[in-house]
Amino acid sequence: MIRVNGTAIDIEGPVILDNFCQLREEARPYIGQADWTVNWGGVEEVDSAALALLLAWQRESTLHRKRTRNINLPANLKSLAELYGLSDLIAAD
Repeated sequence: MIRVNGTAIDIEGPVILDNFCQLREEARPYIGQADWTVNWGGVEEVDSAALALLLAWQRESTLHRKRTRNINLPANLKSLAELYGLSDLIAAD
């Protein structure tokens, strides 16, 4: 589930293959419309779908000349990015 607060998107719960499409659709009206901060602090579980979601949101923002900044990335999401050689592509603080 996502919650939008100004230009911040807070993600809660798991970000896994089972809810990838739902999360992407929930954020569709917002991503690319402004510079966003995505807070991953409420995420309980991730798999490779979380990395795909993060990259999809960044790609959409870039297409619209906007920025998506990620904060509070779970350690296992950072590990997945390293495993796939994508650490340099994730915009995280």
